[in-house]
Amino acid sequence: MSPTNRRRHAPPPSRSEAPITSPDPILWIITDSCALGPYRSDLVETYWRWEQDPALVVGYGRQGPESLEARTEGMGHQLRGGNIRFTVYDLTGDSPVPVGVSTLLPDHGVRTAEFVIMLAPEARGHGLGRAATRLTLDYAFHVTNLRMVWLKVLAPNVAAVRAYTGAGFREVGTLRRAGYWLGEVCDEIVMDAIAPEFDGPSAVKKLFAP
Repeated sequence: MSPTNRRRHAPPPSRSEAPITSPDPILWIITDSCALGPYRSDLVETYWRWEQDPALVVGYGRQGPESLEARTEGMGHQLRGGNIRFTVYDLTGDSPVPVGVSTLLPDHGVRTAEFVIMLAPEARGHGLGRAATRLTLDYAFHVTNLRMVWLKVLAPNVAAVRAYTGAGFREVGTLRRAGYWLGEVCDEIVMDAIAPEFDGPSAVKKLFAP
């Protein structure tokens, strides 16, 4: 079955949220639980809502929310820019549900990229972050042909470090006292993943299997 037409069963929405669905979303690469598709201008308000969640603001070391007007204006710049952005879909239900965004910020001169991911509050804690991170690395190494992908994460964000490690990243250094966590100065951990160490199933290679 074509990757763009496969469907899965999604978890029920939270009591305060209606399900966010698209009748026929484009899905580029998929696993049983997760898929990556194109970044979508029609989801700008949804992306904005996720980004203002206090847990995400703390996790990324930001200091405050952004207005929807500013976010909408910035969307146009993002769509025209050179970064590689994906909508993350949950495929564990009857139809694909957008639940996050993953981003590669490439340096094409050296074939590396910084990685950033954001998940909706209701999508966390179910393994989707790890699955989406692995899919993004799969795309980075086998489509974009990057040599290395790296990220920074605040040291007290233990759940994020665990998810990144499970997806294929390794800790390679520490930026001492480089961030804040809940009002306290903290270290930032630098992690990377390289193409030769990306093992296990590849959703990209599966598309070309006989």
